[in-house]
Parts: sequence; structure tokens; C-alpha cells
Amino acid sequence: MFCKFRLITLFTVALYAAVIFGMAGACSPEHYKDQADEEVYKIIDSKWRDSFGQKTNYTISDVPPSPNDIRIEKAAPSSGHIGLAKAVAMATAHNRDYQKQKEELYLMALDLTAVRHEYARRWFGTIDAGYTRGVDTGGNDYEKISYDTDLSFSQLLADGAQISASIGLDWVRFLTGDPRTSLASVLSATVTQPLLRGSGRKIVRERLTQAERNALYQIRSFNRYRRTFVVSIVTDYYGVLQQRDRVTNAENNYKRVAESKERLEAEADAGRKPRFEVDQAEQKVLAARDNYVRAQQEYKHKLDKFKIRLSLPTDDEVELDQNELKALEKLGISQPDYTLHTAIETGLLRRLDLANRMDEIDDAVRRVMVAADGLGAQLDLTGGITGVPSKGKTDYGKLQFHRGTYSLGFEADLPLDRKAERNAYRKTLIELEQTQREYDNKQDEVKLDVRHAYRQLAEAAERYHIQKNSLDLAQKRVASTALLLDAGRARTRDLLESQDALLRAQNNLTGALVDHVVAKLNFFQDIGVLQVRPDGMWQQ
Repeated sequence: MFCKFRLITLFTVALYAAVIFGMAGACSPEHYKDQADEEVYKIIDSKWRDSFGQKTNYTISDVPPSPNDIRIEKAAPSSGHIGLAKAVAMATAHNRDYQKQKEELYLMALDLTAVRHEYARRWFGTIDAGYTRGVDTGGNDYEKISYDTDLSFSQLLADGAQISASIGLDWVRFLTGDPRTSLASVLSATVTQPLLRGSGRKIVRERLTQAERNALYQIRSFNRYRRTFVVSIVTDYYGVLQQRDRVTNAENNYKRVAESKERLEAEADAGRKPRFEVDQAEQKVLAARDNYVRAQQEYKHKLDKFKIRLSLPTDDEVELDQNELKALEKLGISQPDYTLHTAIETGLLRRLDLANRMDEIDDAVRRVMVAADGLGAQLDLTGGITGVPSKGKTDYGKLQFHRGTYSLGFEADLPLDRKAERNAYRKTLIELEQTQREYDNKQDEVKLDVRHAYRQLAEAAERYHIQKNSLDLAQKRVASTALLLDAGRARTRDLLESQDALLRAQNNLTGALVDHVVAKLNFFQDIGVLQVRPDGMWQQ
């Protein structure tokens, strides 16, 4: 058989161009980075579902932000005041742990691009060149330039067939007047088709299928993390405000106790009160002062830790907005419109971590199928063509297929020794049982989370009402005890104890209010309905 194969010319020119552009640096490192970024975020965008949450704040730091992202500087505002929304936005933009989670998402999708590439047509090109100078057997000097190039591809098809082909070009030229010059090309190709073990679309594509699903799982995990992260930032923010409120309460208590001590001292000097009661008041003043100092130090420590969560230097002078706590006090508390049953059903339906565990059962089933396939006999049909030369020494564009070497055969591996495959199969069966139990356990954990969050929310609401009444009572007690003390019908200790009770009631009420807000956010998070907005804040 004779065939004119002119496409070799095009392949050769393309290879030369690739070499030239590669040597010139046409594909810079930045080009490859941008190419990887584009491919990765196409994968993420295609797998992201609306039910996972809004597609915001998910690009890594050295990639342009998505259109919905809120851009915010990594610095404290000039005013030094940071509101809740500002704090959450800063955290989602710059927090180091959050950045790591975005990078984990990127890397999982990047791994998928490599696996996809294994199933795509892969091109290879090489070029070797050399210069030789010497003396031939006839005693004549000679110079020779030679090179050979190879352009090839390989591809794994969905049914398991492996195809590869290559075209080589050899060129030799003598420079000393010797007319000998050669230019020849050679074509080779092979095909391997599994017929038994290792054949079938599901078996062949299992690695790709798992990589696709792993990317989906990571997107779910990232969105689950975003929700827990926002709740943790809000919790820490209110925790700092709560400690700041403790400082205010401790300061006011110190002033009240000091005023009471001064009044008692005046009465003792006038002979109306015994001196030991003044000493009691003096001890209480010292204790109140100590409590005030410790509250200040604890506040500064919590504020510095919160700065780190916002990726701010600890020596930045910032303050959190106390009006956020006052706004909570004005709103009071409200309970979500969920029964325990509907909350549990919602959690089982919407929790992304549970969805991952459920899909992992399918993964385990497929692994059993693949392991079972490995127990059978292997029979591969092979075919190939090698050494198809070009016509003559200078006509590299015409291939002579009738001079090639053709082969057709099969390779068989009888299932005589399948100990390793047997063990692998048995292992996958056990792993399937384990995965099913892990899913069942995760279901129970979700139910437990929701039940616990539901009860905590109810408890926090009840505690808030109790502490509100307790504060009203403590304020009345201080006022009435002061009047009774002036009338000589109460002791100094009674007044000091009423002031201590007022301080505890003030702190407890603020704590109950913050606990209720945090419990509500945790409840929405545990049933899977908390959504993160572009500015990092939440919505139900």
C-alpha cells in the first residue's frame, strides 16, 4: 500500500513554531498561572449550587475577586471604630484561616484539572540536534548537522482503549561539499483495547468520577465552613462587647462602693456609725477596684485576640461599636418559628456535611464494583503499526504504509493469583459497611446538634427573662437598702451585698442577651438555613 502523507509538513512546521515560541518565552509563568486560575474557577462555578449559598468570597488572594465580593482594605478604619458588619467583612476578606479554606477549595479543583487531563488527548513533542566534525574512513574531513524531531499523542478513551501515535523526522546534512543529504520521516501507532478486566465506562472513569465528586464535596465543605466562620466572628465580636460592658459595670460599681464608703466614713466621724462598718466598706472598695482592673485587662486581651482574627496588628488602636450591643438591648429577643420536629427535618434536608456523607456511600459502592472487576481475567486486544518510512531520502512528506510493520494480538492474564485483588475486594465491602454506619452516625449527630441548639435557644430566652427580672429586683434592692441604711434599719453589709447583686445582675443580663443571639445563629447554622451575604453578614 502506498500513500502520500502531506500532513507531516504541517506537523513539522507546528513543532518548529512551538519550539521557537517556547524558547522566546511566549508562555510565561504568569500565563500558566492565569490559565490554571481560569480552569479552576470554571470548575467551581459549574459545580456551585444556589442551595449552597451565595457565590461570594471564595477566590484566593492572588486572583481577582468575584463580581459579588465586597472589597475592603486590610487595615483599621481611620476612625478606629469597627461595626459588626465591618468586622465580618474584614474577617471574610483577610482572616488567615478563611484564606486557607479558600486555598483548599482551589487546590481540590486544581487536582481535578490534572485528572481530567489524564482522560484528554495529550500531545508530546521533542527535538534533538547536533553538530559533528571529523575524518571519514577515506581520510577526508567532514562536518555534519543532524536533528530528529518527534510529535506524538496518547489518549485514554472512555471504554478503556489506549491510543498512541507518533511521527518522527530525521534530517542529516553534510557541509563539506559532500552531496549526501537525507530527510526522512517515520510513523508509528498502537492501540490497546481491554475486553474483560479494566473495560467499561464506569470502571475506566472511576478515578475521574471520584475527583469530580471530591471537588463537589469541597465546595459543600467550604460553604459549611463559611457559615460556622461567620457565626464564630459574630460570637467573638459580641464577646468583646460583653467584656467591655463588664468593664463599664465594674467601673460604676467601684464608684458606687466608693461613694458609700465616703458616706459611712462621714457618719462614723460623726459617731453615728461604728468604725468596723467603715472598714467593711473599705475592703469592698478595694475588691471593686481589683475587679475593675481585672475586667479592663481581660477586655484588652479579648480585643487584641479579635484583632488577630481580623488580621490586624495588635498594636492598632481600634474600638468595637458599643451601639451594636445597645441595638440588641432595644430589639430584645425573638424566637424562630420552628417546632423541634420541623427543625430536625430541615437539618436533615439542608445540612451540607450530611449531604457529603450520604454521597460517600455511592463512592463506596463504586469502589466495590471496581474491586470486583479486578478479580476477573484480563484480556486486552492490541494492534499497532510501526516503522512506516517516508519515500526516499529527501521526500519526507510521502509515507509508504506498505513498508510498515503491522501487528495484531492479545494479552491475557488468567485469574490464577488474585490474593491481593481478593483482599482489596473484601476491604471495600467492609469500607462500604463502615461508610453506611458513618452516615447513620452523622444523621444522629445532626439530630443531636439540632435538638441541642433548639434547647439552648429556649434556655437562653428563658434566662434572659429571668435576668431581666433579676436586674429590676437588684436595682430596687439597692435603692431600698440605701434608704433603710439611712433610717438605721439596715446594716452596711446589706448595702454592700445589694450592690454586689446589682453588678452580677447587670453582667448576667448582658450575658443572657449575647447568649441568645449566639444561640439563634447556631440554631440557624445547625439546621442549614443560615446564608452568608457578599458583605459577610448573614440572612435566613
